Amino acid sequence: MILMWLVVSASVIVALVSLGQARRTAKRLAQLSEMYWELKYQQGELRVRVQRLAGEVPAPEPSPPEQQTGGFIPLSSLKR
Repeated sequence: MILMWLVVSASVIVALVSLGQARRTAKRLAQLSEMYWELKYQQGELRVRVQRLAGEVPAPEPSPPEQQTGGFIPLSSLKR
């Protein structure tokens, strides 16, 4: 009977240690993913700046405001 309790205790301890390791790994993965996308965005910005300085890409022109369709459309008018 004591052997069974020792095995159960060891299993619970291993499970708790594994859970802690999995949480730390998930947190680190989230940090690395965020860092990756931030660096990818910065690299894109720098590439555009270098191309602009080299004269390969003209400076962006402000785009005209998009035309918005009306606001509220009653549902009864759509049924007709």
